[in-house]
Amino acid sequence: MNKTILYISRFACVLALIVITVGAYTRLSHAGLGCPDWPGCYGQMIVPAEEDKVLAANEAWPERPLKADKAWIEMAHRYVAGALGLVIMFICFYAWFRQRDAYTRWLSTGLLALVIFQALLGMWTVTLLLKPLVVMSHLLGGMTILCLLYWLSLRQQGQLQAAARVSVPEMKPWAILGLLVLALQISLGGWTSTNYAALACPDFPTCHGVVWPEMNFKEAFILWRGLGIDYEGGVLDGPARTAIHMMHRIGAIITILVLATVAIRAIMFQGGLVKYTGMAILLVLILQVSLGIANVVMHLPLYIAVAHNGVAALLLLTLVTLLHQSTPVTKNIIK
Repeated sequence: MNKTILYISRFACVLALIVITVGAYTRLSHAGLGCPDWPGCYGQMIVPAEEDKVLAANEAWPERPLKADKAWIEMAHRYVAGALGLVIMFICFYAWFRQRDAYTRWLSTGLLALVIFQALLGMWTVTLLLKPLVVMSHLLGGMTILCLLYWLSLRQQGQLQAAARVSVPEMKPWAILGLLVLALQISLGGWTSTNYAALACPDFPTCHGVVWPEMNFKEAFILWRGLGIDYEGGVLDGPARTAIHMMHRIGAIITILVLATVAIRAIMFQGGLVKYTGMAILLVLILQVSLGIANVVMHLPLYIAVAHNGVAALLLLTLVTLLHQSTPVTKNIIK
């Protein structure tokens, strides 16, 4: 088995995690429209710095004057995302020309197609003025790419160690359940962030001093509100944002119960590495819950909010690890 895809996919995993973290920093520092055009920034491939170019940029986009700090944050995200796209393109081409494993070929092809769609979502994030459905989809796309790259690397490693590897199919339904529940909770978290509802409840564990505050669910979960609306800063009223925030809290409770159950079942499993994966799930879950509470209590400090996104990605990877440990590795060699 050629180790090239193993090493490159591991590198791509690290790069994807960086992209997710920088993307979260971009969104949470309100730099998502730091460059009002795409793929460049005020018509340039680097942020304009010369006085004449700055003046030209401000004349071309008078409604959004250049702010160099936010523009550089946005472009940093695009540069790193572009680098990840090139790495995935290399994996795909290498798999088709140098690998005989059909699974690897088609998985890498799916990854490349997903990256192309993710780039389109990045463009629509800007051109549709931070429309929540697009921004949330962009977040989920990034998480999906990370998980698939990690799965690819685990599978390559599993093929190298096939003789010594023992799968535990009993844990597979639990791993899938955990992934589904966590994906829904990340979606709720993305909807909370993109609608600027993270501080709709400024206290914890109550919300505005009560257990069940005034909420507007009808407005809170309208996915599409038409074109031409600038969503920077949010457009929802207080009760609608409160409804989103409270749903994220309720989702967190359900996620904690499900993932804790999955982790404990894995820890109690005798033999293999599954018990250590269960411990990792439990530890990362505790860290994620702590960061979520800290976001509210400390009124959304940027570094904690970004860490909350990054640890959500790590929690996904622990569950992907459990799924891999419960799935036999098969080879589908093309002759």
